[in-house]
Amino acid sequence: MTQGDAELVVLAQAGDAAALGALLARHEAAMRAVALSVLGYGPDAEDAVQDAMVVALQRVGEVRDPNAVGPWLRAIVRNNSRTTLRRARPVPVAEPEWFAGPSDTPTPEEALDRGAMRDWVWHAIGQLSPTDRLVTMLRYFSDASSYEQIAAVCGVPVGTVRSRLNHARRALAGGLRTAATAAHADVTASNDARWREGRDVVTLAMNGDFDKVVRESWWANAEMIVPGGPRGGPELAVAGMASDLAAGVRTRLRNVVASGDVLIWETDLISPPDDPEHCPPGALWLQMLRKGRVRQLTLFHPVAAREIRQPAPA
Repeated sequence: MTQGDAELVVLAQAGDAAALGALLARHEAAMRAVALSVLGYGPDAEDAVQDAMVVALQRVGEVRDPNAVGPWLRAIVRNNSRTTLRRARPVPVAEPEWFAGPSDTPTPEEALDRGAMRDWVWHAIGQLSPTDRLVTMLRYFSDASSYEQIAAVCGVPVGTVRSRLNHARRALAGGLRTAATAAHADVTASNDARWREGRDVVTLAMNGDFDKVVRESWWANAEMIVPGGPRGGPELAVAGMASDLAAGVRTRLRNVVASGDVLIWETDLISPPDDPEHCPPGALWLQMLRKGRVRQLTLFHPVAAREIRQPAPA
């Protein structure tokens, strides 16, 4: 007997990835029709559909009317398609009329961490190729989520970012369609450990001991890259932190995303009171690991210091 939409939604909200896969397969044609009606034939329409599948992974637990999941999925695609036309918001969101999320909307990572399917999701992300996994983590779990920002962080053309994301989304969506019901490793413990490590490093850095952190957790030949800026080794990172401390800049860990040998920290940068625009409001630390030690750090500012305040027109 074929299961109805409502039953599949309930199962998906309980953590059954195969049920969500069945829902997406059932409604994929209608979702694609919506994208084509707004965007016409082309890669943008396929992007809108694949993005909607990732959004469904993140937000299926927030569907209040299981019988309305079809319109909910189509609304996500419609919003994604309109966003593509406007190019105003880089990350797709789903806000159909019957969806009323909390006033403080969770990040995609927070939504997944609260959802029962998070273990399957992170298992699936971990199965992607290193390049596909990196762009997926940046796109859906960081502030550097636009194609242009991802291209800057990864040092590749925007077209390459689009290609890798398309491949990753297809892999994730295909995995959902054939999802096994077997349990996957609980990611909570490893995620908590990464948070503790990050907080410990920031605490040491704020106490002037960042050089010790680098000696203990970086390879001696590690590379530091600042897109559009300097490039060097561990000494560049130590000098940069020392310069920030001397200027009175404080750093606070805000987000941690990890999978395999990719570790992302997002930090708030707090400028000194007497120079409130000294630095950008935040930084993304993309750390590529080898045997648990940093082999490459890319330091990226999603918002540049010069963009914090624009001069008033004359």
